[in-house]
Amino acid sequence: MPMNRRRRLRRTIKGPGPRTLAVGAALALVAAGAGGFAAYQNAVPGPQVRLTGGPLPVAIPIAPPAPKALQDELDALVRAYGEEVGVAVTDVSEGWTAGVDAESFYPQQSVSKLWVAIAVLKAADEGRLSVDQPVLLGEEDRSVFFQPVSYSIGPNGYRTEVSGLLRRAIVQSDNAANDRLIKEAGGPAAVGATLERLNLEGVSVGAYERDLQARVAGLTWRPEYGTGWNFQAAREQLPREVREAALEAYLDDPLDGAKPAAITRALARLHKGELLSPASTERLLGLLQDVRTGPRRLKGGLPPGWAIGHKTGTGQDYGGASVGINDVGLLTAPDGRTYAVAVMMRRTHKPVPQRLELMQAVTRTVTAHWARTRADGAVQAD
Repeated sequence: MPMNRRRRLRRTIKGPGPRTLAVGAALALVAAGAGGFAAYQNAVPGPQVRLTGGPLPVAIPIAPPAPKALQDELDALVRAYGEEVGVAVTDVSEGWTAGVDAESFYPQQSVSKLWVAIAVLKAADEGRLSVDQPVLLGEEDRSVFFQPVSYSIGPNGYRTEVSGLLRRAIVQSDNAANDRLIKEAGGPAAVGATLERLNLEGVSVGAYERDLQARVAGLTWRPEYGTGWNFQAAREQLPREVREAALEAYLDDPLDGAKPAAITRALARLHKGELLSPASTERLLGLLQDVRTGPRRLKGGLPPGWAIGHKTGTGQDYGGASVGINDVGLLTAPDGRTYAVAVMMRRTHKPVPQRLELMQAVTRTVTAHWARTRADGAVQAD
């Protein structure tokens, strides 16, 4: 087994700590007794426990099996694409999850902004901060790559509010806005602690955006990298072996890694109001619906009458390939049925049109599944 596969498997089993180990062991037992991987991938995490030497809990709720036709179609799409892709589709109402490599960790890139927003809104729900509180951005708040809010930072800084940073981070995917939100939430470790309290296993943030991107490139973040093209210039000066080693280390064990199925289960819980207050849930779902990035990814495959709220992720290019090309979101049918969908590409050499076509094909497959269920229901009613 290649080293990166072993490490990825180890992380999938280990996760962030003993909690995931306990649940992973229990799920493995259930899978062994209920048809193996098919049962495992549709397991819905139950209450989290720690291994203390006592009896292992066995009452873990299992979601209904995913529709076979849908699963077969997703398998065929990924097989035809010919590269490592993680796909997950969760029916929000029924709870089943179909997927391909859906329990492996993939780099999220800006998809992780979704978890930062949840952590910030949870803090607001608990009275630890307010979405209306003022924020003053200074030179130290500059980040990397796409960060339009930083252009407004003048000699006296730039005044905004937490709510404004949330909109910029989700709708525009502004890295500087996201980094400041992480700071307002207490830092990456505090964001991770909130995710753990919410039982959002299998998703992570890991670091400030600027630190993550520097690490992926083989650099250590410096404040001067936040201005102009200084980051790109420093990256270009690195020896090829440094760039390659840093990128391989990231892909082998992504600091911002998440499982596609964990993302869709979390989106389903968000949609059902299980993570945040009604007001915060409405706010975040509204921001996802306003997202401007990736109009030709998942959204490009939607037929008329459907709606989508989503978050994209786009990593760095190197060696003729792109890493962390993702789109995750909630697809809502004309009758209100909602599916959480994630398509994640670890590293793709395919040209952009083929990447977009795969994402759109997943969307079309989901909407076609809905149409079949509607037709079947009509026949049964007759």
